[in-house]
Order: sequence, then structure tokens, then C-alpha cells
Amino acid sequence: MSTTQSLAHPVRPLTRAAVLPAAYLGAGIALGVLTNLLQGWLPWPWSQLANSGGVWSVFAFVAGALIAGRTDSLHRAAVAGVLTEIGLVVGYYGYAEFGRDGMGSLVFPLLWVAMACVAGPLFGIAGAWWKRSAQPWRRYVALGAFGGLFGGEALHSWLVLGYVSQAVACAVAACGLPLLLGRTGKERAWSLAAMVVASFAAYLAVYGLLDKVSA
Repeated sequence: MSTTQSLAHPVRPLTRAAVLPAAYLGAGIALGVLTNLLQGWLPWPWSQLANSGGVWSVFAFVAGALIAGRTDSLHRAAVAGVLTEIGLVVGYYGYAEFGRDGMGSLVFPLLWVAMACVAGPLFGIAGAWWKRSAQPWRRYVALGAFGGLFGGEALHSWLVLGYVSQAVACAVAACGLPLLLGRTGKERAWSLAAMVVASFAAYLAVYGLLDKVSA
């Protein structure tokens, strides 16, 4: 009795490890297009928040929090964060190039990609720390850094640009995130304290660099 063996290899189903990176990158691209569009749709000062690096890092934070619900591996949260932020840059400037009048110089897209490679992993891990960490100080740092994104933008809008209404909107977000996401009164208090420190650090590090590039 003879048997016939197929020479074709069976098609393996896509694993979660293969699907998730593509999903985060694709979501980032879609959100990048959306943030570009929202600048024209939203009233002032909310339209400027759509043009905010802080808002982009929110998506990295959320990506890390979602990963933390499935695995305790921080490197996956970091990868989710960086892919989401790189996708945001690609979507934002891709739409600017093909859907508007062009993105202009490559300096800023390349700068934002470089910043995405730093902020993406940091805030991906911050999201995972906030979601799952059993160590309270990690949650304080995560929420403080999260709020500090907008605190840094508030300082820049107020001190450099003179946009008082935008500064107020960013300050509300900076204080509101630790208060809303904190689990206890102690966690909210320490997170707010960390937010103040992170706000000045973000202002000096991020906007100091951007102002030098713009000069």
C-alpha cells in the first residue's frame, strides 16, 4: 500500500508575535494622519494639542498599557511604544506630503523619528508600569512622566510662544492625568509631585532641542 506525501509546506497561522507589531505600526500611521487632520478641525487651543508631541506619546503609553495586560515582558511594551510613535511620524508627514502642500524639509521628520525612538520605548514601559507594576514608585514615575509631557508643553506655550490659552489647556491635562489615573490619594499626590519635576525636564530637554533646530 503506497502513500502520497505532499511536498507543500502547511501554511502556518499568523502568531500574535507577528500580528501585534504590524497592528501597532498601522494604528500609529492612522493616528498620525488623524492628528494632522485634527489641526484643521478643532477650535483653538485644542487644535494645537493635536500638533503636540505629548499627544503622540499618549498613544505609546496606551500601547504599553495594552501589552501589559497580556504579558509581563517590558521589552514588548517598549517595542509597542516605539512602533506606535514611528507610525505616527510616518502617518503625519506622509499625509502632509501627499494630502497637503508637502512636508518641506526632511529635518523635522527625521528629528521626530529620532525622538520617537527615545520617547516610544520610555512611554511604552511607563504604560506597562502604570498598568501592572506592584512597586508603587514605578506607578508614581509613570504617571508623573505622563503628565509631565503636557506640563513641558504648558511651559513652552507660556514662556516661549506666549499662547496663554494653549498653556492653560496643557496644564489642565498635566494635572488631570495623574489625578484621573491614580488609584489612591497617595499615588495621585506623589504622581503630581513627579509631574512637576518631569514638566521642567521635558521643557528643557525637548523644547530646548527643538528651538535650537528651528533657529
